[in-house]
Amino acid sequence: MKNHYELVDENKNKSFLVITGFIVFVSLSAYFISYALGFDSSAVFIAIIFSSVTSLISYYFSGDIVLSISNAVPANKKDHFDLFTVTENLSIAAKIPNPKLFVIEDTALNAFATGRDPEHAVICATTGLIKKLNRTELEGVIAHEISHIKNNDILLMSIVSVLVGMLTLLADLLLRSRFRRKNSSNDDNGFEALFFVVGIVLALLSPIIAQIIQLAISRRREFLADASGASLTKYPEGLASALEKISGDKEPLEAANKATAHLYISNPLKNHFDSVGMFASLFNTHPPIKERIAALRSM
Repeated sequence: MKNHYELVDENKNKSFLVITGFIVFVSLSAYFISYALGFDSSAVFIAIIFSSVTSLISYYFSGDIVLSISNAVPANKKDHFDLFTVTENLSIAAKIPNPKLFVIEDTALNAFATGRDPEHAVICATTGLIKKLNRTELEGVIAHEISHIKNNDILLMSIVSVLVGMLTLLADLLLRSRFRRKNSSNDDNGFEALFFVVGIVLALLSPIIAQIIQLAISRRREFLADASGASLTKYPEGLASALEKISGDKEPLEAANKATAHLYISNPLKNHFDSVGMFASLFNTHPPIKERIAALRSM
């Protein structure tokens, strides 16, 4: 049986391996696609700049945008006393500024964290979650969200989005071009043809593969936030019990959509099933609840 410190370290190592593999895949794909296009390194640089600017705008204003489209309103200490006190206590323990608190008036059970850094962080919970969880379970959920903030998960996913955007842009350029590259007298025709074919194949497949890896990173960060949250509360059963109640709630969250679903502690759309198979699970934003609960209870 692993303790919470060992599980945190294990999840960090796995996340590092997935992220490293993703960066290597994007770099190689960008090289082959650029070669097939006949571009030099400046094309990749332009793609990175374009993707970075669009992602930076989204990153900087993401908190306000998500709160607006989620119909979230500021929480108040009188009506949401447990939410305030639990968050204040855990923020002190995590040594981060106290996040702003918002609520969504909905009986569905869910919560999410957003904001570009710990100084501008927001935690939002549904009123259903606040009412139906006991204080220990609520503490587990808030510890999970504070861990997302402390681990800079929003920044990480923004960087990943830049890399995915760059690769998608290069692939789109190649697929829209005439699939021709200027021949060079110094290049071996067979070698050049091979690189060109690889570039075409990657242009077709790399955006899909990149998205799958992006979702895999998102799922690993959920495991890490679970483990970090348990480390913060020193009581994994609190979050495990909360996840059981959340998974038992079959009501979709009306304020959520596909663009914001990955932010929540559990898929708010309630349109996925753990039993659909390995291939379908590649496109899930969250790992199966049963696996998360099992990991917490193995501590």
